Amino acid sequence: MSVVPEMKQALLASVSAADNGRKIKDPATGETVGYAPQHGVRDLQNAVDLARSAQPAWADAGHETRSAALLAAADAVEAHAEELAQILSREQGKPLNGPNARFEIGACSAWLRAAAGIPLEPETLVDDGETRAEVHYRPLGIVGAIGPWNWPMMITIWQVAPALRMGNAVIVKPSEYTPLSVLALVEVLNTVLPAGLLTAVSGGRDVGEALASHPAVSKIMFTGSTATGKAIIKSSADSIKRLTLELGGNDAGIVLPDADAKAIAEGLFWGAFINTGQTCAALKRLYVHEDIYDAVCEALTEVASAMPMGVGLDENNVLGPLQNKAQYDIVERLVDEARKSGARILIGGNPDTEQPGYFYPTTLVADIDNNNPLVVEEQFGPALPIIRYKTVDEAVAMANALDVGLGASVWSPDLEQARTVAARVQAGTVWINKHGAVDPRIPFGGAKQSGYGLEFGVEGLKHLAQPQIING
Repeated sequence: MSVVPEMKQALLASVSAADNGRKIKDPATGETVGYAPQHGVRDLQNAVDLARSAQPAWADAGHETRSAALLAAADAVEAHAEELAQILSREQGKPLNGPNARFEIGACSAWLRAAAGIPLEPETLVDDGETRAEVHYRPLGIVGAIGPWNWPMMITIWQVAPALRMGNAVIVKPSEYTPLSVLALVEVLNTVLPAGLLTAVSGGRDVGEALASHPAVSKIMFTGSTATGKAIIKSSADSIKRLTLELGGNDAGIVLPDADAKAIAEGLFWGAFINTGQTCAALKRLYVHEDIYDAVCEALTEVASAMPMGVGLDENNVLGPLQNKAQYDIVERLVDEARKSGARILIGGNPDTEQPGYFYPTTLVADIDNNNPLVVEEQFGPALPIIRYKTVDEAVAMANALDVGLGASVWSPDLEQARTVAARVQAGTVWINKHGAVDPRIPFGGAKQSGYGLEFGVEGLKHLAQPQIING
């Protein structure tokens, strides 16, 4: 592994100099974190030219060489883990501790290692003495990776690692809210990757549109809102790009009447409030049977009241601010509407407008109607509606009523019963007695308007390749 000796200080210093870039502020304090370069469509074309030059040799290198490079990249990430976590915490707002910044950097190296280690051999489809047919998986060419602001480093790796493993070059377009952390991550990765193979272009919507429509780009991977996903589909249509879209979710959790409220409370809390609720596959609406409704509300409130929220660089905090003002306004509006409708605020709902930063307190809302905007709209923040139900059929119907289906969960000590209920829920993944627990070995993707295509595991690798049948 070739690591630049000065990089430890350079990564932190690189986000401090103005250099005529766009100012990026800490959402917890309002202080300036650094300045992001303002790339444009011409910079994107330069990245495409570099990728075109670098990709053929990378494709010819084979799986063993590419896997070794990903393992070296994981080593490089681990060598700079603390610097990367500091940048991430300052720019995104998430605390260093808990399932937050350091956790995210650890996930980056874990997914790099997983992508390197998953076997993918040619598959024999028919071999009957007369016909032999095999399916092979060839590189696509150039992959465009458009990432979000909530898990900017981790999701970039989710896109980059399998694309590189399958022999592609990658152009990364980070969110305009969190470019610095992704640029730092790409800088670390490029200490061990061939020049030109991985490039980050930090630009605005025009760059994203140009990447989605560029004729030399064979595939787009996108994680973000359903509205933006639809725009990418339209931009990619003329060149008939392959797409993997992980879009909005409004994940339902169903607590069955035999569940132990105290035993599941912490799992429910982190399912909903990981990354301060800013996670596509977070638990965003909770359906609880009337027999244990009050007990679950009480147990969740007890857990929520013990979770410290504050500036991410404070080692004591496990919850941070909303990343941007627009998201803060959405959460504030939805909770206010719920309060006005007569819903009961168990905890939170009273932001301190005197403190700096986009902090919205951990909020639990009970006795709320299933048609309330806080239930129907994806809040993407620290406010969880808890809906009472009488029958499992009613709970399943409410869970399936929306046009999204990224994830869901069922909570019960009776695993057979929980799996039976899970099979009825319309979602790409249904977890049992947990929520949002992604695994690099297990495919992940959405149902309905939560997107299409799969990530992770061997299926994720296949979605970054062109299948070719050799018949004869």
